[in-house]
Amino acid sequence: MRPADAQSSADRQAAAAREGVVVIYAATDRSVAEGLLHDFVQLYPGIRVEYHDMSSAELYHRFLAEAKDGGRADVMWSSAMDLQVKLVNDGYAQPHRSAETNALPPWAIWKDEAFGTSFEPVAMVYNRKLLPEEDVPGSHAELLRLLARSPEQFAGRITTYDPALSGLGYLLHSHDVLANPVVFWRLAEAFGRLAIQPAASTSEMLDRIASGKALIGYNLLGSYAQIRAEKDPTLAVVLPRDYTLVMSRVAFISRQARHPHAARLWLDYLLSPRGQRLLSKNPGFYSVRADVPADEAAEELRQRLGGAFRPIPIGAGLLTYLDQAKRRDFLRQWHDIAAPPP
Repeated sequence: MRPADAQSSADRQAAAAREGVVVIYAATDRSVAEGLLHDFVQLYPGIRVEYHDMSSAELYHRFLAEAKDGGRADVMWSSAMDLQVKLVNDGYAQPHRSAETNALPPWAIWKDEAFGTSFEPVAMVYNRKLLPEEDVPGSHAELLRLLARSPEQFAGRITTYDPALSGLGYLLHSHDVLANPVVFWRLAEAFGRLAIQPAASTSEMLDRIASGKALIGYNLLGSYAQIRAEKDPTLAVVLPRDYTLVMSRVAFISRQARHPHAARLWLDYLLSPRGQRLLSKNPGFYSVRADVPADEAAEELRQRLGGAFRPIPIGAGLLTYLDQAKRRDFLRQWHDIAAPPP
């Protein structure tokens, strides 16, 4: 029997209740997590959740700064998969094994320390009032042709992540290169010619598209885009049919966690069928588990996308583009091509 299984569920809950609080650092909008947070407190009323929502880059740098003085976060939960894996690789996480982690597919676990908690597609988003239906690109190549055909229409009205400002943006752009380097850099050249609007977050890009300041956004987090599009009919989401990157929000328990029992209880709740079903009620979020209803699971997204389904695996491969020289070269090339000085 493994150590994590040796303690009964009641003992684990009692130990967490004695700690009384779990501190979560998350690059996950509170609006997305609200149902989970409320349900967790209802299940475990003796445990207070201290939830800090911030950008992925801020999350990473704050965690490292605080780690020098003993750390503050118990759980790290972020869409910047590569930064999460780097922290785990650098020894900032502690292992966790339980019935819930045992139920995950192998791709969603790395070193028993990093855990995938969702499947979320990467999308293009456009303003349906301003972009005619016949012009909507269904693939990366179609977007490239559209920008070449109508440069005056899109000049100054395209938005995408600035990879220097956003950890998630860097992750998505760098994996876009791996998926199709020729098309990606040709798109970057088009962005440079047309003066893109760089952004630090998906919400910032959605605001621009909804207001008409931008006609189309590239490499947005599809989950947030679909949530917003359900409330705002101005917005429409495209999952490219040539390939759609699919990322996973990664969680780990800090090695310096001051409330380790509460952290384990929260992580198990998040990975449980109950937590996964609640998370997947958010549009664009799909469960990593196979034992939840099919329409809430990754399999539904896999079938919908078919051959375009390109998941970003959790593991050491994510560290490739975090090599300082590779990162420096990528950012230099991006800004030389996509964001040249006026």
